[in-house]
Amino acid sequence: MPEKRPREERRVRANARDYNEKFQYASNCIKTSKYNIITFLPVNLFEQFQEVANTYFLFLLILQLIPQISSLSWFTTIVPLVLVLTITAVKDATDDYFRHKSDNQVNNRQSQVLISGALRQEQWMNVRVGDIIKLENNQFVAADLLLLSSSEPHGLCYIETAELDGETNMKVRQAIPVTSELGDTSKLARFDGEVICEPPNNKLDKFGGTLYWKENKYPLSNQNMLLRGCVLRNTEWCFGLVIFAGPDTKLMQNSGRTKFKRTSIDRLMNTLVLWIFGFLVCMGVILAIGNAIWEHEVGVCFQIYLPWDEGVHSAFFSGFLSFWSYIIILNTVVPISLYVR
Repeated sequence: MPEKRPREERRVRANARDYNEKFQYASNCIKTSKYNIITFLPVNLFEQFQEVANTYFLFLLILQLIPQISSLSWFTTIVPLVLVLTITAVKDATDDYFRHKSDNQVNNRQSQVLISGALRQEQWMNVRVGDIIKLENNQFVAADLLLLSSSEPHGLCYIETAELDGETNMKVRQAIPVTSELGDTSKLARFDGEVICEPPNNKLDKFGGTLYWKENKYPLSNQNMLLRGCVLRNTEWCFGLVIFAGPDTKLMQNSGRTKFKRTSIDRLMNTLVLWIFGFLVCMGVILAIGNAIWEHEVGVCFQIYLPWDEGVHSAFFSGFLSFWSYIIILNTVVPISLYVR
């Protein structure tokens, strides 16, 4: 019976960019920034208005633009709100600028890639799945690699994984015996083995796959892998086959997409603002009911001296407008200084 394979798998053939590109694997270019010039303003404002306090004061500002219910100038709300939004936006823009700068530095690092039988300098972002790259001592690993050979006996090499797991002690990795003899570029250029392995995931200590070469198959494990973010140590050189690149590497799978950070204090403040706003609504309802009763029982008798505003024809509608007026007047129940970090 034919060998059963998982529904999701990765197939990588060495020195065969055209073959690998049909699978549309991710390039080795990474992006940890959240914004660009076009998306910054709408995305940042969307994120900031996820904070209940900001949404509340925007709602209050809209109410203050309605002359029938507003007794306070909209200026008293828009100035502190814009100030808070601007300060936060400047902070977020600064943080994202440094993310862009870091991304550019990493993406433009140089790596030696075996192309047409010769080693060429390529930027990290131009490295592709299926490329064979050469690493030298103290260099960062550019992508998740299957170790093919090294300068050490038996295809051994030593790596530091501090950027991955925080451990500073060196770890040993070893090429499988069938590839450990591929120590020069001419042999590596003829290498056309194909790896079938698990799809991208964030498990740093696990890897499962099989190398198919010369009508034989060889099991692969995590001991044969060099992960992006590791540093080659005490090893003059080694060659590796790119299995996962860019966002598919285990390092990037663990870091995940850059998200709007919300701390436990932020969540507490959101909950607190909601409770305070609920209290404010209850006060507004009680006062509005009182206003409607007074207008119905007493105020209607003094229309000559205290006429209703234009458009108000009943005590009920007067109470309805009063509710929103009280929401505006009592807005200091949720002071702008409560939030905003």
